[in-house]
Amino acid sequence: MVAPLTNPPFWPYPLAFSAPHRCHGNFQNCPTRSHSVMEMVMNEFDPREEPGYEDETVSGCAMLDSCSQIRTPDNLYNVLTHNFIRHYEQNRAPMGMFLHAAWLKKQPEMLDALLFWLDEVLSTYDDVYLVTMSQVLAWMQSPVDSSGAVKFPAWKQKCTALDTESTCVSSQNCQLSSPQLGGIKQRLQTCNTCPSYYPWVGDVAGQGVQV
Repeated sequence: MVAPLTNPPFWPYPLAFSAPHRCHGNFQNCPTRSHSVMEMVMNEFDPREEPGYEDETVSGCAMLDSCSQIRTPDNLYNVLTHNFIRHYEQNRAPMGMFLHAAWLKKQPEMLDALLFWLDEVLSTYDDVYLVTMSQVLAWMQSPVDSSGAVKFPAWKQKCTALDTESTCVSSQNCQLSSPQLGGIKQRLQTCNTCPSYYPWVGDVAGQGVQV
């Protein structure tokens, strides 16, 4: 879920309880009952390049490439730096790098700025790590301090496209509906046979089970 721009930002939270923020956006459907999963919340980016006044009204961006203020590599660098400081100096909630790959492919200068910024942050701070969502949750389940993070087992695992040989003979492009989605059809690509229904929370096998 997307959380509105907030200081401090939100940590991932369990959906066993109500969300700590309002349902944000015009087209976002938020859970209305408990689910036994963790929510990797999408904290909106502050589109400003530097902090403003506390009472200033600012509309955040869920995705970096949706920030209309980011027009140049310098804009991107400054926005990333400002938001990193917001996370790092407040509650150190994980800062999600949400963006579309096509944006970087279309504007390679933005990719150069992103990589430069990442290299700078990782070389400047010895307690900052670039990790996956699963690795964030693993640390939250078994937290260690910064001195033990280097040897944290879940963070030492690496996965590349060359790790395992592809066993997908043919890909199926399935158009499926689900009772939980009100019959609206969604696309699902899979190497297996198309399930009867679109997999969803409580029905991961796509059998149309309602819970």
